[in-house]
Amino acid sequence: MGVYLGIDTSNYRTSCALYDSVTGEVKSCRQLLPVKKGERGLRQSDAVFHHTKQLPALMEELFSDKPLLSGCAYSYAPREVEGSYMPCFLVGENVCRAVSAAVGLKPVRTSHQKGHVLAALYSCKKLGLLDSGEPFLAFHVSGGTTDMLLCRGDKEKVVSLTEAGHSDDLKAGQCIDRLGVRLGLDFPCGEELEELARKSGRDFKIRPSVKGLGCSLSGVENKCVQMLEKGESPEDTAKFCLDYICETISAMTKAGLEKYGEMPVIYAGGVMADKLIADKLSERFDAYFAAPEYSGDNAVGIALYAAMKGKEQ
Repeated sequence: MGVYLGIDTSNYRTSCALYDSVTGEVKSCRQLLPVKKGERGLRQSDAVFHHTKQLPALMEELFSDKPLLSGCAYSYAPREVEGSYMPCFLVGENVCRAVSAAVGLKPVRTSHQKGHVLAALYSCKKLGLLDSGEPFLAFHVSGGTTDMLLCRGDKEKVVSLTEAGHSDDLKAGQCIDRLGVRLGLDFPCGEELEELARKSGRDFKIRPSVKGLGCSLSGVENKCVQMLEKGESPEDTAKFCLDYICETISAMTKAGLEKYGEMPVIYAGGVMADKLIADKLSERFDAYFAAPEYSGDNAVGIALYAAMKGKEQ
């Protein structure tokens, strides 16, 4: 029991958080990495540089009340699968290990993806699913992943994540950001693209490219480019893009529930902060969404992981 630190240095946001296992309260500090206007991302070397600059100030803010730590955790990779690696996660690992050594703690590590799932469970008050022993589906939909995961509470792993379906090509967040940058929006483009889409009065009949439990999203980008070249408005094009992603996630969810049986569905990741998408999915499924501050990259789930692993010690 006590206060637990989580650090996440993912591609595009520096994050650190504290979780108080007594009160259940969290304190989170995070900052987007700077991306130049017109660019669709950062090289890993630039991401490492910006994390290295941003994390100390965020940690100073986080520890302004000088809490005593009971445990620490960091994200070491995007996903817990072989070959999943990005250099930017080394920044968080190094800082977490240094803090742990200074206060005499043994750090634990987990994946960025598991942090997203845990943060979503915390946000929508569904952490009890981990103790129930019952399975649930979780989606992690972002610029790097469009994954459907079969999940279950696990004493050793906190929560086990088994990939059930994924995108074979582009990820949902990539589709949104590529269209947004083309339209002159700031990266990451999700919020501004949703604002554009809300100005459209069009209804589109979507036939998503879903086979089995997986999907393909490359057609979204191609269709959006064609729409703009034909003179379609940015508002209608944005609406088509988000509608297509929504129908794709919906079809994957339906297929997953048909295969594994009815169960709760947790939607996590930055794309799932889009209310146009979330509202439609909520009408169709037993769906739960993280609040926007827990949808995008954050370290709250990593701090939760530290606390849950701390119970074993």
